[in-house]
Amino acid sequence: MVYQPPAGARDLLPLDVAQKRWIEDRLQQVFHAWGYHRIITSTLERLDTLMAGGAIERSTVIQLHQLEEDPLGLRPELTASIARTVATRLANSTFPQRLYYNANVFRRAQEGSHTRQQEFYQAGVELLGGDGVCSDAEILLLVMDCLHAVELPGQLILGEAGLTRSLLSGFPEPIRAKVRHAIATLDRLSLEALPLSDELKARALLLLDLRGKPSDVLQRVSALDLDDSERAIVNNLKSLVELLQASLTVPIVLDLSLIQTFDYYTGIVFEVVTQSGQVVLGQGGRYDQLLGQFHSQGQSIPGIGFSLHLENLHQILLATGQLPKQTRSSDWLVVSDSPQLAFAQAQKLRESGAVVEVNLTAGTREQIQTYARQRRIARIAWVQEDGQILVEDPFDTERTS
Repeated sequence: MVYQPPAGARDLLPLDVAQKRWIEDRLQQVFHAWGYHRIITSTLERLDTLMAGGAIERSTVIQLHQLEEDPLGLRPELTASIARTVATRLANSTFPQRLYYNANVFRRAQEGSHTRQQEFYQAGVELLGGDGVCSDAEILLLVMDCLHAVELPGQLILGEAGLTRSLLSGFPEPIRAKVRHAIATLDRLSLEALPLSDELKARALLLLDLRGKPSDVLQRVSALDLDDSERAIVNNLKSLVELLQASLTVPIVLDLSLIQTFDYYTGIVFEVVTQSGQVVLGQGGRYDQLLGQFHSQGQSIPGIGFSLHLENLHQILLATGQLPKQTRSSDWLVVSDSPQLAFAQAQKLRESGAVVEVNLTAGTREQIQTYARQRRIARIAWVQEDGQILVEDPFDTERTS
């Protein structure tokens, strides 16, 4: 029998971990610089917590079979868990709360999916208790700062779920969900096949194509017959775009077809993608109703955040040559016939900050030198029985024998 990890999971070897940590460390430095603090929530959640707000499909949750009445699942994302924690344990704290996470998430592979992967790694933030243009701008500037920290150019795709939802309200209720789904999946053929009047079909196709240069899209939207609330959203969106363009040099695409098939987000939604637009590196948005579902009095606390997909960042960064190409080597290999002397000398070296290995296997001097060279160990400390220490450079072939 050949033992392998379960389908959809994989093992991370030391070099994989070193490269992953390289990315995580740089993202963490950015999070700290912006005043965010790390939060760790449970990997296990009650299913009703995960389903709150309708942000995920039940079929994507990997559920656990157990004897308790409340069904449990592995978290497929972090926002619901953090919202639960803040609404139940930090409700009386000072807001806004700036939180970040670095964790694995689990999603059941869907039938017909091009990948069987079921475990993913994410890093992201949640800004809770902040609303308005400034809060939106902070999150968008922060996510682009993260890409800058790993020297990865990209572009920002920006939408407004609240505005798009409002513009969809003019469609008859029985068919509105199908229109929304077709727009969310950019399915023009399905949209054109829906039984809509010429006027409504033209409006649906307009919404599908509302993407491009922010000034052009905003001009097209402003020309529509908007009510006061929609006009206010457009004005806020204009202010946000102006603020971003004054601070960012990366391309911004305004895309009002950027919506989900569910009503999780209430305001801006966004994706950060590679310059080619082929790979989504992260995504997020505003969710002002979610925390109220966990609060004991139903009190709403505005929220906005994003998650970065570490696997996608890893794959793109591999091609840039930035990631470590090997694991860190030890500074010393301590060798002695006396284990007591070997461990004592190794401890002295570690106290000075060095990374030290103790030779654990019997072998000739030549075999030990070969091992040190293969492991890229800088120096060998030969500890004699009288306590004398001979230092050797295993790569100095003229002096090793």
